[in-house]
Amino acid sequence: MDVSRVLLASPRGFCAGVEKAIKALDWMTKVFEPPVYCYHEIVHNQVVVEHFRSRGVRFIDDVSEAPQGAPIMLSAHGSPPAVVEAARLSGGVVVDAVCPLVTKVHHELKVRSKKGYTILYVGHEGHEEAVGTMAVAPDSVHLIQSTADIDAMSHLEGPFALLSQTTLSLDEWQEIREHALQTFPDLWMPNRSDLCFATTNRQAALRAIASRADTVVVIGSANSSNTVALATVAASHCPRVLRVNSADELPDDISGVVAVTAGASAPERLVEEVVRRLNPREGVDIVADTVEDEYFPPPPELREFLKSLAKVVDASFSPRTDDSDPVATDRERSAATVLVSTP
Repeated sequence: MDVSRVLLASPRGFCAGVEKAIKALDWMTKVFEPPVYCYHEIVHNQVVVEHFRSRGVRFIDDVSEAPQGAPIMLSAHGSPPAVVEAARLSGGVVVDAVCPLVTKVHHELKVRSKKGYTILYVGHEGHEEAVGTMAVAPDSVHLIQSTADIDAMSHLEGPFALLSQTTLSLDEWQEIREHALQTFPDLWMPNRSDLCFATTNRQAALRAIASRADTVVVIGSANSSNTVALATVAASHCPRVLRVNSADELPDDISGVVAVTAGASAPERLVEEVVRRLNPREGVDIVADTVEDEYFPPPPELREFLKSLAKVVDASFSPRTDDSDPVATDRERSAATVLVSTP
């Protein structure tokens, strides 16, 4: 490997929704005796998932797999209403770690369907966010993955609304959006884009450096939609793009200038390990495109539960005593710190 310089995108890595979800699940592992159950992966990253497995979290694909009364967390990607209801009927504490930006799309879909709209939802078939969102109003929504899918909807009765999965690439969304507007001139869309600001910011930061690089390294798991979107963006600006889970997957033939970024569910320590492995002769340039300061507080169910515990300490279900007010101090506590902690 003969890397001259690394161009490090900023922002990169954890977004506010991922920070919220990881910290919430960490609290669950402290408050409850294992196992804690989580519906689907809390976020799409192998390292994060394995960390929580080591803390006694069991990831399940059906809430019926959790015993009655067991604590359940619902993932950041959002869950179908029937799953949320089934979890709450199980008799245990249920914490929904859904990202607020996904909740916004759920609300838009629910409102538009009640008003009689035919809803065109741009997303990836089988992705957990898409599955959970479309389940909000299954009789009113149609999955759109290409401009051809828009054409196939032209025979349906309107009015029409266009919504999207939050983690799409901007290029993918814009192409379909423009074609939908040409096909349905009176198309309703939300005033504020459904695309996650963090996803858009990471793609913009990568565009700013990808064309200057001989190789782009995107850190994140293959089932992470926003990570795949980053790799797609990079491929349009750089001849060589590598998506890796960790530094161990880097090939030995990388040379020249390397641009590095990470998906919204990839821990910063993976970035640090990749940069060390690349070992650039001329150092690292951090290229900042925008500054993010968004913060999402803990899920309301968790906030109320922790406040109750602060008043009535139960010998079997008590958080650690080193944080007297976990809700008040949550903003200062990072997910990166959580992931390096030991049981």
